Amino acid sequence: MQRGDYMRKFIRSVFFVLLVTIVGAGIWLYTVYYEGEKPEIVLSSEIKTIGLKTVFEINCTDKKSGIRSASVAISQDGKKTSLAAVTVPARGKMTEVISIDLRPMDIRLHDGDATVEISVTDFSLRKNTGTINLSVTIDTIPPQISPITAYNYINPGGTCVVAYTLSEVVSKSVVVVDKDLFPSYPESKDGNNIYIAYFAIPIIDSEKENIRIHILAEDSAGNSSVYPIPFKIMGKKFRSDRMNISQQFLEMKMPEFQNRYRELQGTTLLDAFCYINDTMRQQDRETIETICKNTKPEKLWDGAFLRMTNASTMATFGDKRTYYNEGTAISKSVHMGVDLASTRTAEVEASNSGVIAFTGYIGIYGNTVIIDHGMGIFSLYGHLSSIGVSKDQTVSKGEIIGRTGLSGMAGGDHLHFSIIVGGKFVNPVEWWDPHWIRDNITRKLSGEI
Repeated sequence: MQRGDYMRKFIRSVFFVLLVTIVGAGIWLYTVYYEGEKPEIVLSSEIKTIGLKTVFEINCTDKKSGIRSASVAISQDGKKTSLAAVTVPARGKMTEVISIDLRPMDIRLHDGDATVEISVTDFSLRKNTGTINLSVTIDTIPPQISPITAYNYINPGGTCVVAYTLSEVVSKSVVVVDKDLFPSYPESKDGNNIYIAYFAIPIIDSEKENIRIHILAEDSAGNSSVYPIPFKIMGKKFRSDRMNISQQFLEMKMPEFQNRYRELQGTTLLDAFCYINDTMRQQDRETIETICKNTKPEKLWDGAFLRMTNASTMATFGDKRTYYNEGTAISKSVHMGVDLASTRTAEVEASNSGVIAFTGYIGIYGNTVIIDHGMGIFSLYGHLSSIGVSKDQTVSKGEIIGRTGLSGMAGGDHLHFSIIVGGKFVNPVEWWDPHWIRDNITRKLSGEI
């Protein structure tokens, strides 16, 4: 091959390499600097209404050329007001988070329709721009709370009910007892929506000073109102019991728990008892509170609740117990129900109409049935030897749901009966009393008192 042929072949090779390089560079430049993908805009939450103060975040993303600028504005009646403006000095920033603290009254917006305009531009030579226009409603008027029920007399460990109307549909309506929240439930009456809330004063809380109880209502714009509930906590004393935990009781009951719970395997009988009475008791309470969060929004019960037929009271609600073993105090508890004893494996009736919320084994309560009576009111039946109902089954007042027994932390055959309101244990004696039902619920909700 002649020298000229080599040169021509070399030149063609160089030209091909240069061509590939130029084309590749062009494709890269086009892809990076002249790409046509718009930035992505994502809001931290859906925004339909703007209240007195509305806080939200805007997440801006551009995975190719990066964010160049972003702006947020609100328009009403042809007037546009800037809420935020961001300029990025150099390419490469792929994300930008913009925090908005919008207070309509500070920028002279009035209640009514408005538009939030969001615009984000990237660093592409095309200056691709993503936009979102949100149609919103400005609402700066908090809901007005108008109580129907008057003054409230509440027993320690007891139940109270309040009823009130609201000036608008709300997203949240609760009674607050210190830090505990008790939801309210709407009930239509005479063409009006009345909100009804049952709440409890736990025994421990009743001993506090300066308990705060109020209604809290919040609308979809985040505007909230608070209305203090006038109340008086009545004086009531609870029994104190000294209970001896014998070796015979430990040998009879602890194996049931040690066989069921891995954390108790290998422990002494006395250590097992202390763990069950302290740690497990609290865990059981939390389990029951979780079960009772899911309630029917309507009233399912009618009239006074039934007390177990022909049963003697063995222990009362609120009993403060100190447990001793060989003369030494080993543990304490507060009894959160009433223990009722009849004949061995006696029939247990549903105390009122409702829906079965739970059947199964719950720690100290053993075989347990929990009935949802609606609006946050539940009844609990513990220590059963057998269960005759299933979850989600509808039951009527007086219907047989099981039989008494020794399961759980029971030293003898009996029924442990509890009433739970908003996840808190309350005194069942109130709910057995037709006079208490009439004076503290029926007449109050009818506006008589």
